[in-house]
Amino acid sequence: MPSGKEIRRKIKSVENTRKITKAMEMVAASKMRKAQDRMRASRPYGEKIRRIAGNLSHAIAEYRHPFLIQRNVKNVGVIMISSDKGLCGGLNANVQRLAFAQVKEWEGAGRGLEACAIGNKGLVFLQRIGVNVLSEATALGDTPHLDRLIGPVKLLLDAYLKGEIDELFIIYTRFVNTMKQEPVMEQLLPLVGKVVGSDGHSNWDYVYEPEAKIVLDDLLKRYIEALIYQSVAENMASEQSARMVAMKSASDNAKNVIDELKLVYNKARQAAITKELSEIVGGAAAV
Repeated sequence: MPSGKEIRRKIKSVENTRKITKAMEMVAASKMRKAQDRMRASRPYGEKIRRIAGNLSHAIAEYRHPFLIQRNVKNVGVIMISSDKGLCGGLNANVQRLAFAQVKEWEGAGRGLEACAIGNKGLVFLQRIGVNVLSEATALGDTPHLDRLIGPVKLLLDAYLKGEIDELFIIYTRFVNTMKQEPVMEQLLPLVGKVVGSDGHSNWDYVYEPEAKIVLDDLLKRYIEALIYQSVAENMASEQSARMVAMKSASDNAKNVIDELKLVYNKARQAAITKELSEIVGGAAAV
């Protein structure tokens, strides 16, 4: 059995660790509230522009934007969103698992792959599995800024317009609630959507002003920006929620370890006292 001094040292060490995890839990809880408010505020706009873009993919128009045209898929682009920091449970591991399975599927089908990494954990992961990373955005902080996101993503959009990639996907973690976050993969390009009219066919269109080309070029650019921003906001809210839960679990585990160590310390102390009393009684009997 370790000595009382060693046990006290272990108790002190675990108590210091618990102070750190408790502080991180409180910080994550504060950031989580702000991240969730930001994410929920951007959801209505993102859902509306998704619906309009889905309608456009079935609309009858003389001008067809390249983002609306289906192609024979030979090369694929993927935007992977992850966190910059760890200590957030299985958040990054889950999205990496999804990305790894999809990358293997694309490689098995003989498709080329280009990637954009948003977040340091995703960047390191993509480099480790040998994916060609065209651009990256790291050290984003706790608030997503669109001007820092559009630059790296634009390289993949330009590659799509040039015909170097034929499909573009985004992989991120969607916020469900504080205790649940799920990794998802969505197709950004080409634009696909299901819109059915009253007669069972998608045979309608919008009225464009000034003209279809000008409106669609600007609208589809806003569509990509909205989806990228919304995905990053969802991922940041998921990150703070997962970190708060992970740090709370760590604090609870540290408390259990402290209780167990105190029990061991008390047993060791009691054994030492009993031994000393036995020696005193034995000495007195000998005299």
